[in-house]
Amino acid sequence: MSRASSSLILLGLLFVAQPAQAEDGVIYPRGTAPAGGSSGAAEGGRSNTVLLLGSAAVAAGAGWWLWQKRRAVTQGAGGSARLAIVESRSLGSRQYLVVADYDGRKFLLGVCPGSIKMLTPLDAGKTPEQS
Repeated sequence: MSRASSSLILLGLLFVAQPAQAEDGVIYPRGTAPAGGSSGAAEGGRSNTVLLLGSAAVAAGAGWWLWQKRRAVTQGAGGSARLAIVESRSLGSRQYLVVADYDGRKFLLGVCPGSIKMLTPLDAGKTPEQS
């Protein structure tokens, strides 16, 4: 979670945690009414509900924004994934053969712990000797 979204959530919680306050400036515990009547307590309850709903909306908006941001990073700048691992086979001892597809072209890669090498480009139906 980023600092901005955690700050927004904390700010929302601070607004919700405010005690009920009557019109005369005296702070009363929640659930108790001032001696003059219960209109101040009802208004305080409504404002707390509005603040709670507002902070929930802000938290939901921040979560949606972070989800969109992470999704955009994984899809690349064009909006669709251009690089994909089509197939992978283990050769043992942390060595793999990988078929990678980039923008519609396929490549056979050799992957070892210290290196990645392109073994051959893969064209549909052609072998390297035919090209």
